[in-house]
Amino acid sequence: MKDLNFYVKAYKDQLDQGDIQEAYIGLMKYMSRLGTALSKNLTDSYSFGSLFQGYMDYTYFYYSNEFLKDRKLKMGLVLNHVKMQFEIWLLGQTIPIQEKYWEYFKTTKWNKNRTTKPQYSILEAVLIESPNFNDLDKLTKKIEEKLVITTDEILQEIKLSKIK
Repeated sequence: MKDLNFYVKAYKDQLDQGDIQEAYIGLMKYMSRLGTALSKNLTDSYSFGSLFQGYMDYTYFYYSNEFLKDRKLKMGLVLNHVKMQFEIWLLGQTIPIQEKYWEYFKTTKWNKNRTTKPQYSILEAVLIESPNFNDLDKLTKKIEEKLVITTDEILQEIKLSKIK
């Protein structure tokens, strides 16, 4: 097993190149602008929370509406850094709520290839598998369109579950 000094040296070597800082700053600025755009464009449907930068693994913000809040649920728009893709997560406020909804959602199309509950969520749906960061306006529009469609599908599934 490698010790912390090994990883710190590898980290410093990457920082010395400067590319990681540029990428990270660019991604954080984009995520912040994305959250602002979605909040502005979808204000009639959802309320959006602040950006959480995470630990270079996930960057995300929550969004919700009264239907979700009544069920102690919320959605997350997530930038998965490892896979470098955008995802939507359905989350519960507490572990018992997550477990209750996982029991229903584990047999739906949303979790068809999963045998265990996701670590942080009830379900994770990929929105954009290979984002093009060279055209941010087009990417934002694509994310917004897919977010609305996918969230609506998830909300319909929650309604079908009759869980409250």
